Amino acid sequence: MRGMTMNKIHIIRNQDVDRVLIGVPKGHHHLRVCIRLKNESSLVFQEATIANILRAYTTIKTHPTIRARELKVEDFTTQLLKLLEKAKTLRRS
Repeated sequence: MRGMTMNKIHIIRNQDVDRVLIGVPKGHHHLRVCIRLKNESSLVFQEATIANILRAYTTIKTHPTIRARELKVEDFTTQLLKLLEKAKTLRRS
């Protein structure tokens, strides 16, 4: 890869990409996006990852004041605890 590398961050430029494959693999139900680089390495993304990136991208490009978004992975337990806490708060109201 000829893209710039700094502290394990790889910047992938258009000219570093050989091809992109998008589809549902046999035996699966969800999309995968495979980005094949000219250095013969590949990046494979699951549908949920691409969907989340696209939602954030669309928000940033179309919203008049939002200029950045951070996406973080939370485990299911953390999400469930937040939902339960919110439900308790709503019941008290």
